[in-house]
Amino acid sequence: MPSVTSNGISIHYESYGDPNDETVLLVMGLATQLTAWPVDFCQGLVERGYHVVCFDNRDIGLSTHLNGEKTNNIPMLVARRALNLPVSVSYLLEDMADDAIGLLDALAIDQAHVVGASMGGMIAQLMAAIFPDRVKSLTSIMSTTGHRSLPGADLAARRALLTTPEDPSSKESVVMRNAKVRQVLQSPIYPKDFEEIYDVANAAYERSGYDPEGINRQLSAIVAAGHRRTLLRKVECPALAILGAHDPLVKMECGIDTAQHLSQAELLVLHGMGHDFPAVLVGAMVDRIHATARRSAV
Repeated sequence: MPSVTSNGISIHYESYGDPNDETVLLVMGLATQLTAWPVDFCQGLVERGYHVVCFDNRDIGLSTHLNGEKTNNIPMLVARRALNLPVSVSYLLEDMADDAIGLLDALAIDQAHVVGASMGGMIAQLMAAIFPDRVKSLTSIMSTTGHRSLPGADLAARRALLTTPEDPSSKESVVMRNAKVRQVLQSPIYPKDFEEIYDVANAAYERSGYDPEGINRQLSAIVAAGHRRTLLRKVECPALAILGAHDPLVKMECGIDTAQHLSQAELLVLHGMGHDFPAVLVGAMVDRIHATARRSAV
C-alpha cells in the first residue's frame, strides 16, 4: 500500500488516472478515511482529465496514529475557546495542511487543485491561504470559515457526533454507533438504506479499526482553530464552495460565508444534500469542480 513520509509522519495515499495530468488532491473530513470519497466522484474527475490523489489524514485510516499524544475533554475545550482562554491540543489544522503539502512534495507535484470536504475543507482553505503557489484552485465542500457568528449544528447532529459505542471493545457496537451517526447526517431527500450505511461503516472498521483518541485529537484541532475569514481574503485562486441546503452539521450559512470571503469564489447550493455525497449529485459536483479548475488556466 503506497505511503510517504510527510511532516515527520507516514501518510497513506491512493491515486487514480495519469500522473502526467493536472492533479486534484482530495482532503477528507473528521474521523473519515480516504475510502469515503465516492468511486464515481474520483472516476468522474479522471474522465475529465485529472490525476486524482486522496489520502488518510493523520490519526485515521492507514496513516500514522499519534498514539499516546494528548487528548482533550471536548466540552471543556469548547468552553475555554468560547471564553477566549488559552487551549492546548496535540496539533492544529495548520499541521494537517502541512501534511498535505508534504504529500505533494513527496509525489513531486508542484501544484494541485485542492478539494476538501468538511474538516478537509478547512484544511484545504488553509492550504490555499498559506501555500498560494501550490494551490491552483480551491473547492470547499460542506465546510465553513469557522466564524463564531455562524449557526452551529442541529442538536441531533451534535448529539450523534458526541455519542460513544456502548462497548468500545466490540466491533459490532462500534460499527452500529458509526452507522447511526452516518444516518443522522445523511441527505434527507436522498436517504440510503440503513443496510448500505451499515456496510460502509463495517468496511471502514475492517480497514483500520477504531481509534477514539485519534478522533479526539482531530476534533480538538477543529475546536482550537480560529476563524479563517481574514486568511481567505488573501486567496486569489479560483474557488468554489459546495454546500448542502439540508446539511444538519455544517449549516448552509457556513458555506455561503466561505464563498463570501473568497474573492474568486462561486457558490453551488445543492437542494436535498446533507452532510454526505448523494450519488445523484456527484456528477453536478464534479462538473463544477472541473469548471473551477479551468478558470485557473485563463
